[in-house]
Amino acid sequence: MNVPETMRAVQIAQYGGPEVLEVTEVAVPVPHAGEVLVQVSAVALNNTDLWTREGAYGRPEEPEALSGWRGPIDFPRIQGADVAGRVVMVGDGVDKSLVARRVVVDPADYDAEGPDANPVGLMGSERDGGYAEYVIASAERVHDVTESPLTDDQLAALPTAYGTALGMIERARLQEGETVLVSGASGGVGLALVQIAHARGARVLAITSESKIDAVREAGAHEVVDRARDVAAQIHMAAPDGIDVALDVVAGDLLRDGLPLLREGGRWVIAGALGGYSVAFDVRRLYLRNAQVIGSAMHTPRHFDLLMHLARRGEIQPVITATFPLDQAAQAQDELARRAHVGKIVLRP
Repeated sequence: MNVPETMRAVQIAQYGGPEVLEVTEVAVPVPHAGEVLVQVSAVALNNTDLWTREGAYGRPEEPEALSGWRGPIDFPRIQGADVAGRVVMVGDGVDKSLVARRVVVDPADYDAEGPDANPVGLMGSERDGGYAEYVIASAERVHDVTESPLTDDQLAALPTAYGTALGMIERARLQEGETVLVSGASGGVGLALVQIAHARGARVLAITSESKIDAVREAGAHEVVDRARDVAAQIHMAAPDGIDVALDVVAGDLLRDGLPLLREGGRWVIAGALGGYSVAFDVRRLYLRNAQVIGSAMHTPRHFDLLMHLARRGEIQPVITATFPLDQAAQAQDELARRAHVGKIVLRP
């Protein structure tokens, strides 16, 4: 395939608001040994894009420090973790039959080999991502989804949101028939949690704003809690015997107020801090009920393989709420930050 020498990309050269997103022309990267070059068909937005741009992740020793996902960002950086596209060039040692195949890129960098490795870096934060016409990826991290019935937009919606959701559900050991609470249920991860937990046969209680209740119920929630009212009281009314699992991207007061609602042996899995990262709670609610609080950052390679299996079979249907051209990345991130939507926002380079 003919590949140009330059491409359009959206870079950030410093931490800041949407104004730091700059559409520019850069050289098309060349794949090295073990790598492929992917022509980007669609790249989905995530909260990670906002927090990386803002430097909002902090550091273990300095929570207020400006930082990317795993440390200071090496500027300039092309954002975008979630890429669907087609392979147009391969480096040495890569099977040439991958060229022209439709793929989804696993955006994680892992700490080890093997199916249960932990993610320690993210495309679009620790290395350049998909807010561009082309992106480099390890051949081991591209998954052939040529036969999937999903659109490119839907495929791009999967890696971070659905990968994070599946990682949470797997780490929670969610079982059929259990009662599960999902916070932030109208967002990308939240809606994915609702869909996957419902498909696994769980009874799903979801928390969202009043205007989004119908959309969240349509995604598979059995009961929906209005976050503007007394959330703990509503959960207790909907599940008087308690909940088995909480899948939480909010934390903050919800964690403090919700822990007493866990049943014996319950699991509270956290993958976000939209409601605040500093939390105080009664630790007796943990040890007296043999409960667990579990941190969950994205997915493992095994989780991502399972996600791609679901994608090839069309067993999950991501909701796309809006699409933008690449040069409107700032407007797209503004739309994401307003949180008035249900589902995923996608850029089309």
